[in-house]
Amino acid sequence: MTVAQARHARLRLRARLYACVRDFFRERGVLEVETPVLSAAGNTDPNIESFRTRFHGHVDAGEAVRYLRTSPEFPLKRLLAEGLGDCYELGRVFRDGEAGGRHNPEFTMLEWYRVGWDERRLAEEVVALTQAALTLVERHAEVCVTTYAALFRDALGLDPHTASVEQLREPLRDFGIDAEGLGRDDWLDLLMTHRLQPSFPADRITVVHDYPASQCALARVRPGSPPVAARFEVYLGAYELANGYHELADADEQRARHRRDLAVREARGLAPVPMDEALLAVLDDLPDCAGVALGVDRLLMCMLGTDAIADVLAFPFRSA
Repeated sequence: MTVAQARHARLRLRARLYACVRDFFRERGVLEVETPVLSAAGNTDPNIESFRTRFHGHVDAGEAVRYLRTSPEFPLKRLLAEGLGDCYELGRVFRDGEAGGRHNPEFTMLEWYRVGWDERRLAEEVVALTQAALTLVERHAEVCVTTYAALFRDALGLDPHTASVEQLREPLRDFGIDAEGLGRDDWLDLLMTHRLQPSFPADRITVVHDYPASQCALARVRPGSPPVAARFEVYLGAYELANGYHELADADEQRARHRRDLAVREARGLAPVPMDEALLAVLDDLPDCAGVALGVDRLLMCMLGTDAIADVLAFPFRSA
């Protein structure tokens, strides 16, 4: 098989996956929508960089700076706040500074929302969709559902909610990680990527619930001892596929979280980005819902058994 023939075969599998996704949601009554790729707001997350561009025509609103979306989350939530109901979007998103290996600056994301659901019910639907996708390559995966605390306790003997930074650093000493500027959540993330994910069996879907409250992002925080974020992640083998929340519907709290993000960005010397005021204006009207984002290219990589995102793209960044 020539290089071109191999590429064409992978593109056909991608087309079959898109059809599978659309059939899956049509059968479940979830509406497909399209939202803008260009936005007046960027992503405040200090770990994600937005592409910035400028519109050179006449703009009544004044400032013509726009950002390429890093996800369709905010406009989808605006539609939910209007009462649209269950919806999804399958489309391109962009993240600056991520290229090579498993990352491409332009990639495909599937994001969907279920009204009246919590994150545990939505995680089950993510597993169902993943299994449906795997049937396209005649595969099936076992499923393991666990909690963030159980994962750390069983593999590392640590309680991620109470362990000190020094205790979190100890299992990573052999990796030669530069500790400057790293906080507690950074060390937790490094333990996940360097020690825990690599041990996940290749033929297993792992669902992780109840993340530390400090990693709530846009999720609700569930009271308890300790409080936990109403958040989950889904892995296929060692690959993170999806990240979902029982969605926060409190504009004041969301604004406070954005401000904390912006403070971290400033401390790291990163460019400030505007909050999405259009979302914040309607967030209190968001219905009780759960939402999730799934990396489609990552899922294709798992289906094909490749570790390189370039293998599932028509033309990766360096040849685009």
